[in-house]
Amino acid sequence: MGETKRHGLKQKYIFVTGGVLSGVGKGITAASIGSVLQAKGAYVSIQKCDPYLNVDAGLLNPAEHGECFVTKDGAETDLDLGHYERFLDIELTQKNASLAGRIMSELIASERAGKLSGKTVQVIPHFTNAIQDKIAEAAEGSDVHIVEIGGTVGDYEGLAFVEAIREFAARVGRENCLYVHVVYVPFIGTSKEFKTKPAQNALQDLRSFGIFPDAVVVRTETPAPENVARKISLLSGVPQQYIVDMPNVDTVYRIPETIANSPLHELLSKFIENDSQPDLGKWQRLITAVNGHPSKTVTIGLVAKYMDNEDTYLSVTEAVKAAGWTLGVGVDIKWINAEDCGGDDFAGVDALIVPGGFGERGIEGKIAAATYALEHKKPYLGLCLGLQVAVIAAARRSGLNDANSTEFNPTTPHNVVYIMEGQEGKESTGGTLRLGDYPAVLKEGSKAAESYGQTDIIERHRHRYEVNQKFIQDIERGGLVISGTSPDGKLVEYVEAADNPYFVATQAHPEFKSRPYKAHPLFLGLIRSVVD
Repeated sequence: MGETKRHGLKQKYIFVTGGVLSGVGKGITAASIGSVLQAKGAYVSIQKCDPYLNVDAGLLNPAEHGECFVTKDGAETDLDLGHYERFLDIELTQKNASLAGRIMSELIASERAGKLSGKTVQVIPHFTNAIQDKIAEAAEGSDVHIVEIGGTVGDYEGLAFVEAIREFAARVGRENCLYVHVVYVPFIGTSKEFKTKPAQNALQDLRSFGIFPDAVVVRTETPAPENVARKISLLSGVPQQYIVDMPNVDTVYRIPETIANSPLHELLSKFIENDSQPDLGKWQRLITAVNGHPSKTVTIGLVAKYMDNEDTYLSVTEAVKAAGWTLGVGVDIKWINAEDCGGDDFAGVDALIVPGGFGERGIEGKIAAATYALEHKKPYLGLCLGLQVAVIAAARRSGLNDANSTEFNPTTPHNVVYIMEGQEGKESTGGTLRLGDYPAVLKEGSKAAESYGQTDIIERHRHRYEVNQKFIQDIERGGLVISGTSPDGKLVEYVEAADNPYFVATQAHPEFKSRPYKAHPLFLGLIRSVVD
């Protein structure tokens, strides 16, 4: 598999699997392990392998799967890649997210093109080999490559992935592979005891597929007694010191330090042949900020339509928190239902955020939020759809009462937000869908330029509807100015209200580039406008 930056040492691979139930914390565990290895000087790459038969996460229901995270090159992925980027402060790409649907579609395309020499295409070896090839490709150039296998071991759809990572040890050498299994141990209140049977069964499943884990991360609601680790060790064959209890904590950003202070760090050090102590200074400073005692707390209203799953807007809420930590300000996020909201909801918060989204549901509530912010000089940050509803609000204030986006009203005579000419009817083929990094030029002296501290910026996008510049005068009469465009001036990228403490909206998704210890300028600008 090649030699890497580790002075001729073989490349290392860490595989993180999960048992008992989904959402047990595999992504945070994988990202935190990567953070500790980074802090020891290793060059880390990371990848999510998902068994879903989707080609990507672009069409997955956010209410079920959480936000769709977008990489710099336009991959639509699940939220775990957001965890990876926030923890590791690296920008990921298409190769860092591998869904079964995409791998399978590529395999079938190869067969149809005659590239498999007429062989009978099978899950083993063809599909499992294809998975291994994706892992090897994503690992290129790193010292340690971490692979999270989505879902729960034992699920039918995930069996090929489990087999692929088992075979991978033969491909690169078992000594170059570390297997970490994350399990959940529930506490039964009536009998007041931790029950390890589900974890034992999950480990038995993994072992039955030929993978004998090197470490087990035990997720619990509260710290578990030693006998839990002892029992799991006895029945799994994993040394007791590498059965690591990981109870719930006040913030997930404490996990890197938790791992560094556990026997798992000893195992990681042996694995990568690096005994140095990790430099966790930035994490310790972050924890200090998270647990600080701010003299002021602000309330930010998040005008949302997915109210039953906070993960739908995970990058947004993490970006808001990061801005508060950076400024030493407490932040209370108040969820405002876009389908049932009004002036009282908007008046009761210090600032408003309208996040991205698709579809007509809740749109009038989001337009109402932008209208209120314009009329009452309420600080406002619009993200993607948040810009579009702001433009609609301004156009309606100027007298175009039926102004709308053709996404919500295809027959509106005042389509202030539209699909550009020549692209109509191509929606299903990705017509005008801008994904990933795009540059913008900000107007000198604008609040956006002031926030960024520069006028040439790059942000990630995920949208297909644009501002119709035929209505610019109407939009400006309604209280907004265009403060940023694409370099050629053809696309509106930023708008703002000049007479508002902070009314900035962008077609982009700046939340994807925020880090817990490096807050994004636009979120800092919003919080700062409330505090100052």
